[in-house]
Order: sequence, then structure tokens, then C-alpha cells
Amino acid sequence: MNRRFALLCVLACGPRLLLAQDFSVQGFADFRLVATPEEAAWTRGGLGKTRYGDGDNAANVPTVALAAHWQATPALALVADVRYQPHYGSAVSLTDAFARFRPVSTDTWRWSFKLGEFFPPISLENDGIGWSSLWTLTSSALNTWVGEELRTFGGEMRVEHRGDTDTLEAAVALFGANDPAGEILAARGWALGDLVSGVGSRLREPDVYAALLGVPPPRRYDPFVEIDHRLGFYANVDWRSAELGHATVLYYDNRADPAQYKGFNGGDELFAWRTKFSSLGGQTDIGRLSLIAQAMAGTTEIAPPGFRSETHFSAGYLLAGWNLGLWRPALRFDAFTTRTDAPFPSGLNEHGNALTFALNWRPLDWLRLTGEGVRVDATRDQRQALGLAPRQIDTQIQFNARVLF
Repeated sequence: MNRRFALLCVLACGPRLLLAQDFSVQGFADFRLVATPEEAAWTRGGLGKTRYGDGDNAANVPTVALAAHWQATPALALVADVRYQPHYGSAVSLTDAFARFRPVSTDTWRWSFKLGEFFPPISLENDGIGWSSLWTLTSSALNTWVGEELRTFGGEMRVEHRGDTDTLEAAVALFGANDPAGEILAARGWALGDLVSGVGSRLREPDVYAALLGVPPPRRYDPFVEIDHRLGFYANVDWRSAELGHATVLYYDNRADPAQYKGFNGGDELFAWRTKFSSLGGQTDIGRLSLIAQAMAGTTEIAPPGFRSETHFSAGYLLAGWNLGLWRPALRFDAFTTRTDAPFPSGLNEHGNALTFALNWRPLDWLRLTGEGVRVDATRDQRQALGLAPRQIDTQIQFNARVLF
């Protein structure tokens, strides 16, 4: 922990220690007040759908994100992001770190190669520092899951064709060390938050799910491990138009062997979840109005000897944001479902929706103030194991001061 904290401090001081024009460090520190719902939060082993819940005082601890970029040569860039977020996974974690080689091109074609740990190119809303959103504090359900469980540990090859007014890109990636991805959707379902897992993070499953498996809570696991020694892949196509906006489609398959598992925590078992899905999205601007829409659908499966569990999942959202200079209001609607086919445990199906409103004000270059309200209306059968009604409505209100540097 001391070494990680020292690394965080060095990166924070980077711009003063390294004055080269091709090296930069950006970051932010969040300070917030939160009115929490009564439900225990998913970060604490509860079935609440928001980041904060009953009795949660983590809002008093700031979150810090740092993003370092070094343009080592005109063709080679090195990128690393670090987060400090106590009470979740590893307090200090490396959320991505990669090298990108993109030779200078003088014609319409260009290619690039990326190697390391990085996010698959899914999200259209999380394009700020440290994979944060410029519109809301809380990510959509779809991208909350991406930030929790999905990371590419491998390489991506991308080819780009640049026209007069538009650009077409195609990419394919091979990766490993993401075999458990999908487990949290089966164990807990969808959630909404702004936490991002990094190397060494350990996600917490609902305590009621651990009890059903006969494991003493809290039950935590590392989503970024290799179990079956098989490579996964994704394929991605992007189209960008100066006039119309951006459209993207992606197919993802971690190719995990659903029959494989490994022991951890002195007798518990971590399975390789075969997770595959399709994702599509689009973004366009109409004057000062920005519209973003994304949708995802897929399955995740385990099949050890004598047992099989398959979870069908889908999620999508529509976000409208207005750029009014110092003010940036945003409104987002989410919808999500899971359906699990398994003999045991039962009660893992869910469906729900969420409405998020955020008002951002940036009175100074280094300060962004945000007020946000999130209302999640979800029905999950798993709640009945705790003697609760399947339907829950969680309302979370946040006031956040983000100091940028």
C-alpha cells in the first residue's frame, strides 16, 4: 500500500518533476455529499442499485484519478491511469496502462497497434479523465459494468480510412486474463455507479448470494485473472462524421472455457465465465444539444461437471446533454434486464430502469460543481431470500466538487 501511495504522489507531482513538453499528467479529486437510499449498497454486499446506501459514510473520503500521457516519439505514446478510491477493491489501483504505436501517415490510410491493459472501445459517455463522464457523476448501468469487470489485457490492431468529411475505422483485439467477467451480472445484476476496477481489485458479491453458495460473506473475487489459458477477442467498427456524429458497433467474446475453475480463498471456487455480447452506440450534436445512445445484449455461462448456469443480459440508455457554456445539464434514461437459467441458486432474474439528472457548473477552469439525482426502479427476485419485496426503488442525491489539475 505504501508503494502504491508513493506512486500516486509521484504521478501527481509529475508535471513539476518532468518539464518535457511531450509528457503530461491530468487529474481530479472529488469531494461530495450524498443523500443515500435506505437499501444497503452493492459496494457493501447489499442489493441496492446505487453506489451509496444506508449507513455508507464513504462519501466523506475523496476519490482521486490521475492520467499520465507520454508522447515518447511522434509514433509512440505511453499512457497510464491510476485511481485512489477507498472502500472499493484495491484503494490504489492501475486502471489502464498501454503503449500505442501509430506511425505518421500522409495519405488517407492509417494504422495503429495498442499493447497493454486498456478498456474495450465500448463507452461513448466515459471519455473524461480517468474514464469519467463529462455529463454525469454516475455512469449508465451498461458502462458501470464495463468499468467493473471488463478490461483488455492484450493487443489491438486498428486500421483507419480518412475521407474528406468522415472517418471509418476497424479494429480487432486479442486478450487474456479476463475470464471471470460476467460473474457479477449473474450474482448481483446491474448497478449504477462511478467506481472503476483496476489491477488487484476484488469485487464484492451480494452477501445473500455468498450465503446461498455456502461461503461466509463477504465474498470477493478478482475479475482480471486467467483461468483456462485461452485467448478472447473483440472486433470493432467506428464511423465518424464531422456533420452527423459517431456510430460504433462491437462484438466481444472472452472465449472462456465454462467448464474450468480455480480455487481461491482457501476452498472457494472462481469460474471461467464464457461471456459474449454485441454492443452498438451512436452520438450526434444538434446545436448545443448532444445525444448519446447505447445498447448491449449477450450471455454469460458456466458449465462445470454436472451443472450449468447461463445468464442472458441486456442494457441500454439514452442521454441528452446541453452545452450552455459554464452550465451543462444532462438527463439520462436507462433500462436493463437479466434472466438466469440454472437449477441453483434461483431468484436471479431482474428488470428495471433508471432516471438520472445532473447539473454541472464550471465557474473556474480548475473547478466543476455537480448536483445529481438518480432514481432506480428495479425488480429482482433475489431480494425475497432476505424477506424483502422483489421490487425496490432507490433514490440517491449527490453534490460534488471536482478539483481538476
